[in-house]
Amino acid sequence: MLETKEKIKKDEYKGETEKMAIAGLHFGHKTSKTHPKMKQFVSSTRNGIHHIDLDKTEEKIKEAMEAVKELLASGKVLLLVGTKIQMKSLTKQYGIAMGLPYVNYRWLGGTFSNYDTMRKRVLYFRDLEKKKTDGELEKYTKKERLLIDKKLRDLENRFGGIKSLDKMPDAVFVLDMKKDAFAIKEALDKKMKVFCIADMDVDPSAVDYFIPANDDAINSVRYILERLKETVLSIQVKPADKE
Repeated sequence: MLETKEKIKKDEYKGETEKMAIAGLHFGHKTSKTHPKMKQFVSSTRNGIHHIDLDKTEEKIKEAMEAVKELLASGKVLLLVGTKIQMKSLTKQYGIAMGLPYVNYRWLGGTFSNYDTMRKRVLYFRDLEKKKTDGELEKYTKKERLLIDKKLRDLENRFGGIKSLDKMPDAVFVLDMKKDAFAIKEALDKKMKVFCIADMDVDPSAVDYFIPANDDAINSVRYILERLKETVLSIQVKPADKE
């Protein structure tokens, strides 16, 4: 079913769309699962699978990246969200590489809608971490320290990617619209900008910016995260660079 890289290079795509095709961005879902609002992004149908028009994907990527650049250049905060099992490590890797807060464990209901309570948990986590670093936990028994370490690991999973946040983010970049639908809902309720990867089986009409692409394949999502990383790092000017 999948084309060889040689055929892709020779017959179908050129330049950036060739890179996208090799990464598998164009593979959608079975035709029966394609959402009506995504049909405008279909380029062809093969073996009952809709293929995504990568020229349109490139247009949407450029549009989204320009908006990200404007957002971050104005000092606003973008939160990366990707909790699908195969994307957890990728979300953390790129969140750290870009210096962005991230959520990769699972979306905790109330992260935005009940932010004050969530913030208290994050501050508790930071305080507990500091106490361990400063040696303040040595006064406890070995059993008690083991329980505290277990609690720290759980807090790290839940809040490790957002422990540096000192205020609610201004926008979210979601890697899977279905898996993290609650994150999108909370962000929209708070009037945040929402960026998403939109596979062929979703309705992207409610979000601000979406990129029609395969959200299941690691290489596909990694390609988009690389484009995001280039954009983010291009506007993160270090103090030394200003001289």
